[in-house]
Amino acid sequence: MNSQYSYSFLFRSAALCGVALLSFLNCSSTSSDLANNNDNSGNNGGGGATGDPVQVWLTKGDQSVKLQQQSTAYFSGNQNSGTTIEVDASQVFQTVDGFGYTLTGGSVQVINQLNAAKKQELLNDLFSSSGIGISYLRISIGASDLNSEVFSYDDMPTGQTDPTLAQFSLTKDQAVIQMLKDILVINPNIKILATPWSPPVWMKDNGNSMGGSLKPEFYGVYAQYFVKYIQAMQAQGIRIDAITPQNEPLHPGNNPSMYMSAGDQATFIKNNLGPAFQAANITTKIIAYDHNCDNPAYPLSILNDAAANPYVDGSAFHLYAGDISALGTVHNLFPNKNVYFTEQWTSSTGNFGGDLDWHTKNIIIGSMRNWSRTALEWNVANDASFGPHTPGGCTQCKGAVTITGSAAYDKNVAYYIIAHASKFVPANSQRIESTQGDNLSTVAFKTPAGKTVLIVQNRNSTDKAFNIKYNQKTAPVTISGSSTATYIF
Repeated sequence: MNSQYSYSFLFRSAALCGVALLSFLNCSSTSSDLANNNDNSGNNGGGGATGDPVQVWLTKGDQSVKLQQQSTAYFSGNQNSGTTIEVDASQVFQTVDGFGYTLTGGSVQVINQLNAAKKQELLNDLFSSSGIGISYLRISIGASDLNSEVFSYDDMPTGQTDPTLAQFSLTKDQAVIQMLKDILVINPNIKILATPWSPPVWMKDNGNSMGGSLKPEFYGVYAQYFVKYIQAMQAQGIRIDAITPQNEPLHPGNNPSMYMSAGDQATFIKNNLGPAFQAANITTKIIAYDHNCDNPAYPLSILNDAAANPYVDGSAFHLYAGDISALGTVHNLFPNKNVYFTEQWTSSTGNFGGDLDWHTKNIIIGSMRNWSRTALEWNVANDASFGPHTPGGCTQCKGAVTITGSAAYDKNVAYYIIAHASKFVPANSQRIESTQGDNLSTVAFKTPAGKTVLIVQNRNSTDKAFNIKYNQKTAPVTISGSSTATYIF
């Protein structure tokens, strides 16, 4: 999370300003959130039950409806007078790896405060196909700023080093490892991206968990640190699908953090990390950058490096600055390389409706329309004080859920932002063409099971009637003002 940009980012988008509105839902609402709901007000524009059915799931910005199934719409001979959104399955774009969050150490800590039954209920809700079906997780290599303390896997007394990594140990992350094992029981196919916030401080030129840079003499050792990590996680039954060399490499003010220039990252990848993975027969993907959309020149310089390029699967992005179209820019220049969207936070000072609108438009729809294989919000969970976090870490990061007691949790806006995609668009779905218009942002997919999924964000404050056109058939529907809807047919 990039606190350096948080205030300018919030004020730049009015959708992210306002009085904090928490969704005070009891855990008893867990199943009802996903249950059918007969209230289809403003969401079914007609068309009798004479054609193929369209499932409709809705979340309203005013929180009166949250991920609830509405009355079925139908492809019929009828049409609305409004915009027609045409879905074309003959135009196929990228394959989707998944939708999800970062499972921070702090998230694990607070989820573990739930009693056994509630914890299992929450994990099932988040990761099972009967829940919202999260298919992709990001985790930190060592501590992130949403851990209760700073640590690496090879901490040494001040002044000492460990170039052979003899003291390497995952012990401080055992709680995260155990929760990953629990999640893998629910979804054995979930993909995991791992990212360091900082290497061990003895590898850094400032000897501090904040800022500083990797000493050149430890490039090779740090590459072996990644190798040992991936191998140690594999020994626990946890496959790391991909890594990035550094979280937010141009934001050295977080705790922990490290500055890594594009030139340094290219050097590290081509001379150390890539060859180390190759020598150890590690197939984990190396994804460059992992920072904001305002600097596509960073990943492009690595992809343009003839020696680094073969080791790099693609580039990862956040959106605390810049425009989501940067992903498309990088893709168009290197169409054989992947792009990923890996982090965006929702703030404790945010507004449910504003966040739902902005994040759905940019993170879910925008990243996917710009070739991303993933769309990830930030932390899974926090406590009622938006902790835990490190000294100097994020104090306003609101997770997908807030743990409020040993048997209670609230679902926050990030839960619904991701759920409108993750519940209906499983891994290995493919994005297909969909048109946009009348302040309706859209993205469409074809699932492995052959279903078509259309996600629509109504940025208008008023209800909008429109038509879904697919295979020369039309389904008239109406979406509520300031709402997100997912249509399945």
